[in-house]
Amino acid sequence: MVFARRLMVFARRRLPHVYAPDHPIFLTWRLRDSLPLHRVFPKEALTSGQAFVAMDRLLDEARTGTFYLRQQAVAEMVVDAIRYNADILGHYRLHAFVVMPNHVHLLATPAVALPKLTKSLKGITAKRAKTMLALTGNPFWQEESYDHLVRSQSEFEKIRNYIEENPVRAGLVTEACEFRWSSAARATGGSPADPGVRPTWSID
Repeated sequence: MVFARRLMVFARRRLPHVYAPDHPIFLTWRLRDSLPLHRVFPKEALTSGQAFVAMDRLLDEARTGTFYLRQQAVAEMVVDAIRYNADILGHYRLHAFVVMPNHVHLLATPAVALPKLTKSLKGITAKRAKTMLALTGNPFWQEESYDHLVRSQSEFEKIRNYIEENPVRAGLVTEACEFRWSSAARATGGSPADPGVRPTWSID
């Protein structure tokens, strides 16, 4: 593909991060201490995609750890920041998102370098959340984020569905549009925010 020549790669801590300008990317980040330190994964070797799904399942099923995003005001603040960074700052085109009790999924097309995008979004939401919750000391978000470059139209639709169905898989709602802090709710008027979060995208 033509866009492969424009791939940008950077590494931070343990994970490599790959993105391409004007190309959709799937991002996930979680609250610090949202998973146990000695969590157990299946013994067989996992691909990066399988490891992500295993981690995401652990987050959905977690009964301990931090769940600050369960608080309505905090969750709404994160959603507002996601929209602000897209609509006002123009850091990305927003395609889909969900704010779960202990993690966030985002599908977007970056207009700025990925490190700038994540630093801005995680930085402002961490600062505001810590003020709202009167937290001091430890970071709010886990430093590392997961990202995956979307490579086809079918993968784009699969990821968007995965994001918006996350609250259903986690047993929080029975229909995706019922979950207040997601693009599925906003697209159907389920929350008092601007509609039209879910524009289509096609790969060249």
